[in-house]
Amino acid sequence: MNKRMFSGLLLALALVSGPVLAQEATPALYEAHVNVHDMASVQRGARIFFNYCAGCHSLQYMRYSRISHDLGLSEQEVMTNFDFNGVKFGDHAISSMPAADAAKWFGKAPPDLSLEVRAKGADWVYSYLKSFYLAPTRPVGWNNTVFANASMPNPLWELQGVQTAVYAPSAPGEDARVEKLDLSQPGMETPEQFDRTARDVTTFLTYVAEPNVYERERVGLWVLLYLVAFSLLAVFLKREYWKDIH
Repeated sequence: MNKRMFSGLLLALALVSGPVLAQEATPALYEAHVNVHDMASVQRGARIFFNYCAGCHSLQYMRYSRISHDLGLSEQEVMTNFDFNGVKFGDHAISSMPAADAAKWFGKAPPDLSLEVRAKGADWVYSYLKSFYLAPTRPVGWNNTVFANASMPNPLWELQGVQTAVYAPSAPGEDARVEKLDLSQPGMETPEQFDRTARDVTTFLTYVAEPNVYERERVGLWVLLYLVAFSLLAVFLKREYWKDIH
């Protein structure tokens, strides 16, 4: 085997084994089962997001007026429950935390979450919200099994409670692996209630990632009906034009 063939074989093995290794390193995710047509869930998720997450994270592509229109909420309901920065109804949902201060406190500015679900998937977001655990050695005091060493504390700890990690047995020299998370301090919600809370937030962010979903589906139905009607008309016209041609 010459050097060129050997190099090609090594490259092929790297391309095949790379995705496998990456897949093995990915933690198991919970299934979110989000439904953006469950408007009650979307509305609850919006309320939780703006009360617990919007202090750090922005939704720079969303306007309060658009949220009002899509979620069937009045201007007064939106501005009373979602506006904590004294903004206007037509403004974008921007965090009040200055980026420079956020970088100083957390090591980097919290990301905008407008496209988080499209980038990582609903299951990832849902699992991430459920997978925080207490980690005193971390700068913010928390860690996460889905996104290890994230520079973010658990924003929903009051609702979820405090989870602690149970580590799997490891050989000397190996890194400790989190086997499971135990709820060591109950929160304001039961585990079942918090599952719904995490799902509601994920459902809202799923809507935010594609806010035209309702309009797209409504228009799509009319487009399909038009295509069916046009196809029938085209068939009848073809038969009429070609009926005398043998």
